[in-house]
Amino acid sequence: MSDFTYATGKRKNAVARTRLYKGTGQITVNNRPFDEYFPRKTLQMIVQQPLKLTKLLDRFDIKVNLVGGGVAGQAEALRHGIARALCEFDPELRGVLKKAGLLTRDSRKKERKKYGQRGARAKFQYSKR
Repeated sequence: MSDFTYATGKRKNAVARTRLYKGTGQITVNNRPFDEYFPRKTLQMIVQQPLKLTKLLDRFDIKVNLVGGGVAGQAEALRHGIARALCEFDPELRGVLKKAGLLTRDSRKKERKKYGQRGARAKFQYSKR
């Protein structure tokens, strides 16, 4: 087995390429500490969710390459990637992660704007008289 476990997480347009190494619990996102990359506590909580759930918070060093999307989408893509990598590392954790819904790819994306309309569903203002 190689020295790391690899998995990809996705959410909206964000893609997180995640590598899990045995270590002390450091998470590095695009060569920056994750608490610097995600300054909001809610996003940090989202990222750490699979690790806290499996009680492996300080057993792995995680290196992530994140591209696309906004900060919230990236945080959720990272959560998805970490959950998948943990599952790859130890198949016994699959049940716990699946029950929490962390292995399911959230397929919701922004709906495209339609021609003749102001947005995806919103119409231009209509005046009867």
